[in-house]
Amino acid sequence: MNSKTGLSVGDATLRRRIKTWEFMAFFNPQELRKETCLLYEIKWGNQNIWRHSNQNTSQHAEINFMEKFTSERHFNSSVRCSITWFLSWSPCWECSKAIRKFLDQYPNVTLAIFTSRLYWHMDQQHRQGLKELVHSGVTIQIMSYSEYHYCWRNFVDYPPGEEDYWPKYPYLWIMLYVLELHCIILGLPPCLKISGSHSNQLPLFSLDLQDCHYRKIPYHVLVATGVVQPFVTWR
Repeated sequence: MNSKTGLSVGDATLRRRIKTWEFMAFFNPQELRKETCLLYEIKWGNQNIWRHSNQNTSQHAEINFMEKFTSERHFNSSVRCSITWFLSWSPCWECSKAIRKFLDQYPNVTLAIFTSRLYWHMDQQHRQGLKELVHSGVTIQIMSYSEYHYCWRNFVDYPPGEEDYWPKYPYLWIMLYVLELHCIILGLPPCLKISGSHSNQLPLFSLDLQDCHYRKIPYHVLVATGVVQPFVTWR
């Protein structure tokens, strides 16, 4: 056993795991980090899942993944393949375009994206890029507590005895991004505004909800963010 993780030294996943501080720093929805971290798993047909991580270098992490994926020796475009990404930032418009081209080129590949933050979500090009990804069949969701826990257990080199520990970030921040993602997919104007800080303080957020948001955003999402009060039925 590894004294630091409690995992078997022979565990093939060990060399592919990231440090606890990396996961907590990269995937904290309250921090607006510059770098992007991509955790991914690939399943070929009914075979075992392959897990690894990737980061942006001279190009974005999504592009790095697609270039490496298609150059691997085991890549077989005729075999059905499902890919899941856990991204610290959602794809920019250029990556969204490249992803659509990649999926058009390889129709046997499906992609699901879970992200902890929305990248420059006020920019119309980035919004349109994500919307077109969803309309092309890509699943895009904000990471919930379930995904954070899953990533902790399967991608993080956690200390012994802490397999059920995972950073429980404020639920409100998660739901704010869920709210904004709904706006993007539905083609509504932005409602979430985030102002960065040059100090050690966390960024500030504000909501600018219009009538169209109240009419089209799912009621439970509005309740979860506290912008509306739940209905109470008296007996």
